[in-house]
Amino acid sequence: MALAKSQRSLKAWGKQDWRTKSGKPSSKTCEKHCRSISCNLFRAAQDAATTAAKRKGKAAGKQFVKQPKSIASKVKKYRSYA
Repeated sequence: MALAKSQRSLKAWGKQDWRTKSGKPSSKTCEKHCRSISCNLFRAAQDAATTAAKRKGKAAGKQFVKQPKSIASKVKKYRSYA
């Protein structure tokens, strides 16, 4: 039986190597998760901006927080979908 598009997407997402910049759990550091390949792209200011956005969202009770627009556009090309 063929998988639905959403199932294929989830399967591909699960195969990607996701981590935080420090390598520690996000629940402890409030850092955003990113693919390993894109974690190394951030400059210090961008890393601080994405971490600040995550911490602000977490303080507001949100589990999922969008990247700042400037960072989202930079890492967009490193996303892969099945």
